[in-house]
Amino acid sequence: MTRRERLMATLRGECVDRPAMNFYELDGLTQNETNSDPYNVFSDSSWGPLLELVREKTDRIVMCGPGIVKAAEDPVEALTERETWEEDASRFIRTRIHAPGRILTSLTRRDRDIDTVWVVEHLLKDTEDLRAWVALPQGPFSGGIDPQPVLDIEAALGESGIAMIDTSDPLCEVGSLIDLATFTVLGMTENRLMHEALEKVASVLLPRTKAVAKALPGRLWRIYGPEYASPPYLPPNLFEEYAMRYVTPMVEAIQGEGGFARVHCHGRLKDILDHIAATGCVGLDPIEPPPQGDVELSYVRKHYGRQMVLFGNLEVSDIENMPTPTFSKRVARSLREGMEGSGRGFVLMPSSAPYGRKLPELTLRNYEEIVRLVEAIH
Repeated sequence: MTRRERLMATLRGECVDRPAMNFYELDGLTQNETNSDPYNVFSDSSWGPLLELVREKTDRIVMCGPGIVKAAEDPVEALTERETWEEDASRFIRTRIHAPGRILTSLTRRDRDIDTVWVVEHLLKDTEDLRAWVALPQGPFSGGIDPQPVLDIEAALGESGIAMIDTSDPLCEVGSLIDLATFTVLGMTENRLMHEALEKVASVLLPRTKAVAKALPGRLWRIYGPEYASPPYLPPNLFEEYAMRYVTPMVEAIQGEGGFARVHCHGRLKDILDHIAATGCVGLDPIEPPPQGDVELSYVRKHYGRQMVLFGNLEVSDIENMPTPTFSKRVARSLREGMEGSGRGFVLMPSSAPYGRKLPELTLRNYEEIVRLVEAIH
């Protein structure tokens, strides 16, 4: 089978020649070793062998979003000011939004040697900030969809993999504006206000999802954000209220056009798996093993594997820190549990990817061990 054929057969619940393996964010296409931008960590020579391994051996899944042709400008842009500056090998962005009755401010930082953005100051600090944000003007989704960016990625991949449309859910859009401690308090005490905020986002996000699913039918999607309401942050009933209630219509829109909806949720899953399954989604990631998670892959496979393709079960921290002989046993266990019994399918995948400029030799060896063990399966 080609790598594309293997992934698509896995999504459809068909037999494959071996389990698929994917390195999550590392796809060998969106990481550009030749880009001289000082914030591009992948330009370091230590990344070269791993990115070549990704291109040559893994079942590549490229996360992307289609072009959205906006018919009208976001009304909040007219109320927004941004200031960007460089300081001590870091890039800072200060955002100010003139909301009703107050100014909302946030600050982010990006370091040259770390491929992530840190939120130094969240936009919303308390209940009144959230009320002001909800009161900001918002028009309906009225843009068109340009499928060409996804089609270009698919053409570049050929038979080596597939494109995956990546989208937040309403909870991610709201939760990312608030520091986690404050968010959990608001989630427990401001139920009505939380739903007002989530419904505001959903009124744009759901029509956009429907439009994209119609323009690009039959693709794999990843829906991220439900973990904001997962235990121990919020109880299972609020996970259903704040996450799955808004994810379900997105899943229905995607799968109504022949697509495959995969829910992304880190952490403790055991008490919320029924809620995730109730959305009708056909994929779940990253299913972190204990102690990061609270449920073994074999349990998820046994109880939910007929409905969902299971992605993951390897911790990136293990790839970075575990001696290779020990890590090899971890990989072998994931493969065994992911393949045992009957189920829709399994894709061996880390929970994330390294994001430092220098890739340690141990990390490379452990990625190579994943490939070796998977390719040994016949």
